[in-house]
Amino acid sequence: MDTQAILENQQKYLWPSHMTLYGQPLPLARGDGMYLYDVEGNRYLDFFGGILTVSVGHCHPKVTEALTRQVQTLVHTSTLYPHENHVDLAEKLAQITPGRLQTSYILNSGTEANETAVMLAKAATGAQEVIALRHGYSGRSALAMSLTGQSAWRIGGTQILGIKHAMNPYCYRCPLKLTYPACGIACAEDIEDLIQTTTSGRVAAFLAEPIQGVGGFVTAPPEYFEIATNIIRRYGGLFICDEVQTGFGRTGKHWFGIQHWDVEPDIMTMAKGIANGSPIGVTIATPEVASKLEGLTISTFGGNPVSCAAALATIQVMEEEASPDHVEEVGTHLRQGLEALGEKYPLIGDVRGMGLMQGVEMVRDRETKEPAGKEIAHLFEATRERGLLIGKGGLYGNALRISPPLVATKDDVDQALEILDYTFAEVQEMV
Repeated sequence: MDTQAILENQQKYLWPSHMTLYGQPLPLARGDGMYLYDVEGNRYLDFFGGILTVSVGHCHPKVTEALTRQVQTLVHTSTLYPHENHVDLAEKLAQITPGRLQTSYILNSGTEANETAVMLAKAATGAQEVIALRHGYSGRSALAMSLTGQSAWRIGGTQILGIKHAMNPYCYRCPLKLTYPACGIACAEDIEDLIQTTTSGRVAAFLAEPIQGVGGFVTAPPEYFEIATNIIRRYGGLFICDEVQTGFGRTGKHWFGIQHWDVEPDIMTMAKGIANGSPIGVTIATPEVASKLEGLTISTFGGNPVSCAAALATIQVMEEEASPDHVEEVGTHLRQGLEALGEKYPLIGDVRGMGLMQGVEMVRDRETKEPAGKEIAHLFEATRERGLLIGKGGLYGNALRISPPLVATKDDVDQALEILDYTFAEVQEMV
């Protein structure tokens, strides 16, 4: 089926809510390592990784072998019946997650993981109110959209009572018009006032991403999470760390993003990169928190043997070929290249992120910080034409999300930077 036939059927048979990063959707046919191929045979260097999901490259042979082997023996069990892959994955997660996290519930997506985390926090604390962050993103269910702090993702006026949104640590566009570090991390300190003035005074949890994914890779300053979690715990709440995008070495140096802030979560959620594209999500908690959830909780597709096999193989490949140390080294190279582009092109207002999770915020004027919406659209078309796929995000849709598979090399980074250099030069002439 060619491009035109696919697009006609998409329009006819799929909901119109499907998103595209380009003027016209890009139908893909296959993937191989760092590359994707469209149905017309054009090749693209993938620096978005299936929205930070293809963590060890497309169709990695070791992951493919594990999937194939499992499909030939047992495809489905549900959480009614334990399976070797299910318990082995839970044991592995207990080994690599920070602090005292140990007990997992294995599901199908990040949305489900966040839903389960909130349910667990409410059961464990007896409180009902949850603090989330503005500009955050938690998924596409009714609860997850209520936790989300961006209007574009709160479809249909979704709102569930008991969710309050704190200011996010967006230093480039500080909500308090202050400057780090002289600000004293006032955005974190304000969480106490939020609790005292908009809640009953007892909260179940504080849910936050270490680096906001859909929010445009907004990265909190070093002091933020210690201050925020101390406040939450004083009011009886737990810290739910959303590692759906930041987990599994994505930020470099550590297995999980929150380890850069030296704070231990009570509950952690993860998905995306854990299984290199197979559907899976996990909610992991400390034993004492997990033990507070009483009653039956069954997931028909949870703990799927095939997805668990993919996750175990993916983590093994990460350990062998894409360790957090490797990500830190290649990510530093990427960051240096992006900062060099920032010195060259006034369109670049901010470069932020960690490891292979780097954001570039585009502005028309560095003084006013006016979002460069039109310019980023042109940049995306230009990068696609030159064979590079990247992502975007942010409340204003003006932040590049650059997040290649973790097996990326410095040569891959140099190729991407060269394309970005050409395209920024092209777009800068339009301003």
